Amino acid sequence: MGTTSKALIAVVCLVALLGGVAFGGLWWFQQRLDANVEKLGDPFAAVSDRPEPAPSDPAEELGDVNILVLGSDSRISAGDPSQWEAGAQRTDAIMLVHLPADRESAVVVSIPRDSWVPVPGHGHAKINAAFSYGGPSLMIQTVEDLTGVHIDHFAVTDFESFTGMTDALGGVRIRVPEDIGDGDEVFFAAGVHEMSGEEALSYTRQRHGLTNGDFGRVQRQQNWMRSILGKINNNRRDVVMMAKFFDAVSRSVAADDELSAERMRELFDSAREVSTNDVAFMTAPYEGTGRSADGQSIVVLDEDSLDPLMEAIAEGRAAAYVDEHADDLELLPATVK
Repeated sequence: MGTTSKALIAVVCLVALLGGVAFGGLWWFQQRLDANVEKLGDPFAAVSDRPEPAPSDPAEELGDVNILVLGSDSRISAGDPSQWEAGAQRTDAIMLVHLPADRESAVVVSIPRDSWVPVPGHGHAKINAAFSYGGPSLMIQTVEDLTGVHIDHFAVTDFESFTGMTDALGGVRIRVPEDIGDGDEVFFAAGVHEMSGEEALSYTRQRHGLTNGDFGRVQRQQNWMRSILGKINNNRRDVVMMAKFFDAVSRSVAADDELSAERMRELFDSAREVSTNDVAFMTAPYEGTGRSADGQSIVVLDEDSLDPLMEAIAEGRAAAYVDEHADDLELLPATVK
């Protein structure tokens, strides 16, 4: 599965779960979902020199919420530091989900897994190495140090059942603006497709015709995520569909102890008016790819663009910043090639 698609699925899992815990107000269903979610303890306890939360606005009853979401090859060992070995638990992608205090929008920033950054205690390394070196706590520390953004919650998922989650929704609708193929065979003809889980996976894996390689795949994967969220929004009243979907999602998520069913319900209720059109999907600003001193293939982040974006998120003015700098950011377009 593609690098960023896993983190996107992680966000879908989290958003869907937030909806699921408010599903129909059924206590037994909420309890089952909460029991399905693996708990990671308090990964923030070992994080030092943390950024301050965004200043609260007296006019807003709620504060900003920032959630760090990881896509990993295994969630089960994520809560057991004794099982961590360098490289043993891969973090295939990292995403920062920002909900502002007014709950009128959201920002989702994908940080490429190969981004070359300082990892506390380990010098410079690819950002996904932080999870292998020290699990959730070191990953949180690394991202907070890089961005200056206070992380409120942490979630990680595996992906064994992601095609099933897609199929539980009856597939997703994705527009393909031009034929996708390998030059000899057309895999997806131009037009609107109702894609099953397997078809969506093939769509996100397809490389042919992408001039910017993996960065181009990121947008296809974000497009898939946007379609998933749209399907959820349009089918909230379909009891059978939502029950199956939320159950599958909850079995794929691990989260910090404070991200309880009650907390999820609070977040869902406060953000229930946010539609897919209100969510800004983007990739963290980058200069391009390169090589580290020891020969690793890396992504070089554009600090001159990344720092003001993250400062805006940290200070609770992300929506205004994104609107003002939309031409300078790699935002997900309405139609993705």
